[in-house]
Amino acid sequence: MSCYRSAKLQNMDWNDLRYFLAVAREGSTLAAGRSLRVSQTTVARRISALEEALGLRLFEKLQAGYALTLEGERLLERAAAVEAAATHFSDAAAAEAREAKGTVRLSTEEIFSVTLLAPLLRELRELHPEITIDLEASVEVRDLASGEIDVALRSISTDPASGVVGRRLCEDNWAFYCSTDYAHRNGVPKTIRELKRHSLIGGGGGNLWRAYSAFLDKIGAADLVAMHQASSTGLLTAVRAGLGIAVLPCMIAEDDPELVRCLPPNREHKRSMWVLTHERVRHSPRVRVVTDFLYDRLKKRVQKLGLAP
Repeated sequence: MSCYRSAKLQNMDWNDLRYFLAVAREGSTLAAGRSLRVSQTTVARRISALEEALGLRLFEKLQAGYALTLEGERLLERAAAVEAAATHFSDAAAAEAREAKGTVRLSTEEIFSVTLLAPLLRELRELHPEITIDLEASVEVRDLASGEIDVALRSISTDPASGVVGRRLCEDNWAFYCSTDYAHRNGVPKTIRELKRHSLIGGGGGNLWRAYSAFLDKIGAADLVAMHQASSTGLLTAVRAGLGIAVLPCMIAEDDPELVRCLPPNREHKRSMWVLTHERVRHSPRVRVVTDFLYDRLKKRVQKLGLAP
């Protein structure tokens, strides 16, 4: 096949096969136009375009109507197969859409629930009103295998457990941040030594505070903690209020106009953010809709912020 003909085939309008089949079945462009609810001129034009794209004559124009050529006869069965495949695809897609409904149980930490997921779930609701999200914001990691939840946005330090599947978003980096007001009043520390001249906010709850406090001990800054917050959302609220400096997830804080990053993130943690589900439910239409939506939107955010993949 010549390059010229190959290029034409690439630009072929597959919708023209509908016109080919209609003329073959009805015997004329007039009757085909009636069955397709278009004009006879449109049918004749689409047949000509198809013949040009294929480089073949598909019909003989007789006084009594249109008759298939030998080439047209040979292609008729294949065109019908394309039509059947398209119909099957359409029916399957409609079935998927009908099944993509029900409740999806989603779990993440409170800080991600409040800052990241709230606006995204509004958009998800607008796109898929038939799906109900049961959102749990907790520092506890729920068991995907047992069916406690369907989808999780979580930070993990190893590969997903057996049976758990998902897609990695980025490194889960946290860094020290202060508010713009605090920076104006007290300056912005750029080194650990400078950080030790400022008030720190501790806490965050669960594994976060264990890792956070261990890091403060390592750099000799544990005694600089002026107040504790019970949750990571409390850390964010206290920092925004200008009470001091605390670690916050870069995924949230990096583009917050109220916050200023003080030091580069500590990359020794080797943790990554994932959108996770379980093999048992991964092919459920409603779960797939939610996981695909969250990954797509969050990945775009990660890329916009330039966070490490």
